[in-house]
Amino acid sequence: MMAVFNRRPVQVVLIVGVTTLLTSYLIIFHNCHEEHTKEVPTTLNLRLTPSRPSLSLGPCTCPDKSVLLKDVLPKEQREELVQRRAKEFQQYKARTTSVLSTLLFALPNSPLQYPIQGFTVRPLTSTLIPGLALHAGQRSSYKVLLNVSKGVLNTENPPEGVTVQGDGEAGLIMESTSLVNLNLLLAGVSYTSSMYHIHTGDLASFLYENHEAMFPITIKQPNLPVLYDMGTDIRSHVTITTKTFLRYPQLKVLLSSIRSFYSNIEVIIADDNFEPEHIKGEHIKQYIMPPAQGWFAGRNLAVSQVTTKYFLWVDDDFVFTEKTKIEKLVEVMEAVPELDVLGGSVQGNQFYFSLRYEEGQEMDGGCLHRKMNEKFHSLPGYPQCFLANGMVNFFLARTDAVMKVGFDPKHQRVAHAEFFMDGLGSLLVASCGHVSINHNSQNTANKVQYARFDAKCSFTSSKTI
Repeated sequence: MMAVFNRRPVQVVLIVGVTTLLTSYLIIFHNCHEEHTKEVPTTLNLRLTPSRPSLSLGPCTCPDKSVLLKDVLPKEQREELVQRRAKEFQQYKARTTSVLSTLLFALPNSPLQYPIQGFTVRPLTSTLIPGLALHAGQRSSYKVLLNVSKGVLNTENPPEGVTVQGDGEAGLIMESTSLVNLNLLLAGVSYTSSMYHIHTGDLASFLYENHEAMFPITIKQPNLPVLYDMGTDIRSHVTITTKTFLRYPQLKVLLSSIRSFYSNIEVIIADDNFEPEHIKGEHIKQYIMPPAQGWFAGRNLAVSQVTTKYFLWVDDDFVFTEKTKIEKLVEVMEAVPELDVLGGSVQGNQFYFSLRYEEGQEMDGGCLHRKMNEKFHSLPGYPQCFLANGMVNFFLARTDAVMKVGFDPKHQRVAHAEFFMDGLGSLLVASCGHVSINHNSQNTANKVQYARFDAKCSFTSSKTI
């Protein structure tokens, strides 16, 4: 059973940013005949360059009778759309790649060179293993072994004087009197996973004499990028979402305040009142739920209907003011595409906190520590914003990222922090103090009944992890 409690502040350094590529090397490739006749390249050159260049992704090949998007777009819109997509895709890559995706090559501290990070293959797809090479002194014969457990290894046609055993199996033995020819063969070794899996891995063992190296192979089905074609107005960027229960008067005040500043932005309302009342107005979608289903069930419903890149979550008793500038939150999210959730303040209260999860033992479960008013560091370029693990219940969020985490419908009333607990490690969260909203202090008409539901559900806020 997980324990939730406060703890002395723990200093955490969170590095946010997009890793840039290392300095490129200028590699001059000779034809096959020249490689056979030249001496082994110098140790320095071999350390700096892989045996053959990394394969870059080229244009995709569509089967016959495929419908291409560019063919159905009006010509006058095509160039602008391509540019917008390019920008959106760069942000997508910034969010989904990291230094862990960079292909690195091990320096030959031992005589074996191999990829130490970033080698990813598609399931059941033959892929060249980049960077395999042997750097050894003069020998009368050179023999290397390569073994995997979840796939098979294949070679290209071996050069003259190279013998191969185990081609098409999980273990390869390659031997040659020529180091140049052996490295030519190693440059053509490919890996194919044996079973389909969308995300798993394999470990390869590479041996020469008394030297052994292990390197990981990531087996992963690529994800389709979720890209949004955002227009120029805020309505095409953001949908406002809320959940209402026993507070129609406050809800109407909220809607009126929204229209004072955003006349046509779409508002989605999840409504689980006992006696639903139709909410009138343009650009409002009201979804009636079974009575008293709870806050998180309503959040799931509301967010599931969002079609914009972002949604703004507000309580039904909030009030927009001149300081409720949604555009400022969008500006930060667009500038820092790794962010998933960006909060503001409610009458000056940002209610931020940090979370630290200790996995513990397998049978006993882990511990989740929450420290109120503890933050990490400011966002680059936005000193008024800082990273945290959770914040007040007024935030702009990336729709597709939140949909992957969701809201646990078991939590009905007292459950705000549980969303951030579920999103720990999946959602990058920040808070900004320069965008705020007010709270409507008007008493709920059905205050006693509302309080009864609050009390009924207040014991559901702990989780087993």
